[in-house]
Amino acid sequence: MTRVKINELKPLKPRYEVPDVLISDPITEALSVVAQDENSLVLSLGGKDQRLIVSAQPFRLDIVEGPQVLMSLNSRGLLAFEHLRARKDTISHKISSTVGSMWDSLKSMFSSKSESEQATGQENVEQQTNEDGQIKEEEDKPGMWEETFKSHTDSKPNGPSSISLDFSLPGVEHVYGIPEHADTLKLKNTDGSDPYRLYNLDVFQYELHNPMALYGAVPVLISHSNDRTMGIFWLNAAETWVDISSNTAGKTVFGKILDFVQVSNEVPQTDVRWISESGLIDVFIMLGPKPADVFTQYASLTGTQSFPPLSALAYHQCRWNYNDQEDVKTVDQGFDEHDIPYDFIWLDIEHADGKRYFTWDPSNFPQPKEMLQGLMDKRRKLVAIVDPHIRVDSGYKIHNEIRSKNFYVKNKDGGDYEGWCWPGNSGYPDFTNPEMRAWWASQFAYDQYEGSMENQYIWNDMNEPSVFNGPEVTMHKDALHGVWEHRDVHNLYGLYVQKATADGLILRSGGVQRPFVLTRAFFAGSQRYGAVWTGDNAAEWGHLKVSIPMCLSLGLVGISFCGADVGGFFKHPSAELLVRWYQAGAYQPFFRAHAHIDTPRREPWLFGPENTALIREAIRQRYALLPYWYQLFYNTHRTGQPVMRPLWVEYPDDVATFSIEDEYLIGKDLLVHPVTDEGATGVTAYLPGKGEVWYDVHTFQKHDGDQSLYIPVTMSSIPVFQRGGSIICRKDRVRRSSSCMENDPYTLYVALSSQGSAEGELYIDDFHTFSFEEAKQFVHRHLSFSANTLSSRNLAPDSQFSTASWIEKIVIIGGSQPSSVTLKNADGTESALEFEFDSTLAVLTLRKPGVNAAADWTVVLR
Repeated sequence: MTRVKINELKPLKPRYEVPDVLISDPITEALSVVAQDENSLVLSLGGKDQRLIVSAQPFRLDIVEGPQVLMSLNSRGLLAFEHLRARKDTISHKISSTVGSMWDSLKSMFSSKSESEQATGQENVEQQTNEDGQIKEEEDKPGMWEETFKSHTDSKPNGPSSISLDFSLPGVEHVYGIPEHADTLKLKNTDGSDPYRLYNLDVFQYELHNPMALYGAVPVLISHSNDRTMGIFWLNAAETWVDISSNTAGKTVFGKILDFVQVSNEVPQTDVRWISESGLIDVFIMLGPKPADVFTQYASLTGTQSFPPLSALAYHQCRWNYNDQEDVKTVDQGFDEHDIPYDFIWLDIEHADGKRYFTWDPSNFPQPKEMLQGLMDKRRKLVAIVDPHIRVDSGYKIHNEIRSKNFYVKNKDGGDYEGWCWPGNSGYPDFTNPEMRAWWASQFAYDQYEGSMENQYIWNDMNEPSVFNGPEVTMHKDALHGVWEHRDVHNLYGLYVQKATADGLILRSGGVQRPFVLTRAFFAGSQRYGAVWTGDNAAEWGHLKVSIPMCLSLGLVGISFCGADVGGFFKHPSAELLVRWYQAGAYQPFFRAHAHIDTPRREPWLFGPENTALIREAIRQRYALLPYWYQLFYNTHRTGQPVMRPLWVEYPDDVATFSIEDEYLIGKDLLVHPVTDEGATGVTAYLPGKGEVWYDVHTFQKHDGDQSLYIPVTMSSIPVFQRGGSIICRKDRVRRSSSCMENDPYTLYVALSSQGSAEGELYIDDFHTFSFEEAKQFVHRHLSFSANTLSSRNLAPDSQFSTASWIEKIVIIGGSQPSSVTLKNADGTESALEFEFDSTLAVLTLRKPGVNAAADWTVVLR
């Protein structure tokens, strides 16, 4: 990785540097000078003959490996850095603000440069020199020191402070990431249109296939080609725009210093320009070269996905709103009556007393502990919403404490910033203040949050922040967080809300229990604090389709715990759409149904018995696969590898996979192609991997890799394939909640490769505490099959954990019939196992091995 940081030499005041996103100061290595002349410096980057070429006039950086240019910075001369300056007609130096579309005010600045300026890269947007070489200030222009957006005024006391830098990626045609956008997985060329915008906003009924800003922003872009995967992490929390252009590169794009590089005129190239409203240039270049390397590099900077409690990976039932305690009880009973498992029921804003968060409506939820205890008796849980806008009400304890501690965000004049949200007039706690976050965390203690219990978890919505009467339904940019303007910190606000909430759930348990917190707004690093969802989608087929690339994009930039509202938040789904959405959602990381208050009720049993059965089956498939999901989340917590992956992550040389977004991998061993078209009678799935085989998980039918396979579908079809060469652990005894299944036995599904081998993992712990980290209390087994022998080996010999779970069945797919099957235990004892073989499907089933899931054992086929 290479970090490039550009700041003003002597700014009038400090420029904002993003804190709390990097998990630590990255370890640096000294660079050695390989060569230099009066205008350039060649530095060694270490391994694989990598060098960094720094050119002064014009300023430019080139990262090369051998004869190959990997990436160039400022090769198009679009570096811009608007220095802070004094206003001509005042000596006041408040911090500046821009409202509305910064792009409209900036694009003329970046597109009107002369050809000579573009060639040199030396333009200085705000300062020029006169004939004597003295710096002269640029003339003030309309909008530099104040702007209006509809009825809103941005005071901009420091004037413009934007920054820009371009990156050229020779040989690259495919770039991904920079969520959140309701768009294709592969990012589009934005020439002639607005760039992708990163600015967390509460968007009402967002448009599809649009670069508009949505609820979250992760300024990380991933490039991929047959040769290499790379990443760019633009560490800036202000409003940001990302302009992408694809073209064919000629020799001149690399500059004279790289004339030795032989490049034909047909080489593809992608150019990416980043523009942020304020702050400084701080960018990490991750050089891969493999996809897994980029994920590891980014995780080393911002951390990995938090490891959720098992129940959080199960099914969640939500709507705005369940009306009262009796309604909650009735819905809970409905799941039991229809034999549908679920783990969490959710309460939206109507559950609180007048939308005063941390309270309960006294009429509708008079006995919250009684309600929570009823759920706990069934080993189920509840999520309640706690939003970051606080009702301004002198009779409300939370408001009074925040005001007395001076913890609210301030307006430009120094008073408490107030805006309109669900409760009416609201204040906004300053979550950038660590003292405020610590106080907020303390409010989740059981003696502070009256009526709460240990099976209640939290949902942070509206944390962009949403301000109904603010510009673009968010906070004014000249609001103040201590000495910093809101414009500087905007995209960080949601991360801080979720962090403080997750800290509170950990704190209330004395540091023992893993939290579960869902957030709508997010930034780089939000993966450390919980789950995200794709916001207020609609009950339309297009929204079902786009949920796949939206979650894939999030996974590529570290946020694996993602899902979309099953059924669509707005509008009312047809029975067909609802069933198809359950089938898709059951194979996405965060699995929650949600609906708007104005929609008809849509619990799973309200669409007739046939559809109830289809939804039940989809949810049951999710529960059976929970051991696999849990093991994948453990691995992503350890390594940063995404749970839900585009095919190209595992097949990086297969160009056919680079733009696929209607199917995906869960881990590396399950391929899912949900049915997302109305009235579909078939889908075409691409099965990757020349020489590989894939097995339909429902029928065990075998298919060769490296082909497009047409699959006829009915309403019950969920096309899912297990990779030959893998072993997946399932729990086929599905009960009413995941907690009821914790000690149940496992079934191993061994899908043989074309070479007759397979491997997989099994991970077990207590499913809800930090003991797996702090006390090394877990089981981690490596399962392998080769030479007709299946064995279980301990991957963590220093860990200490016992489990009551055992292996009740082994299913070996794609093999031949043995004459005998012998189980060998760790103590040397042996026993014959019952088996049956289906010659039509080549499926061997071994009954009741009976070994403990944590034990060493071997099964030999003869």
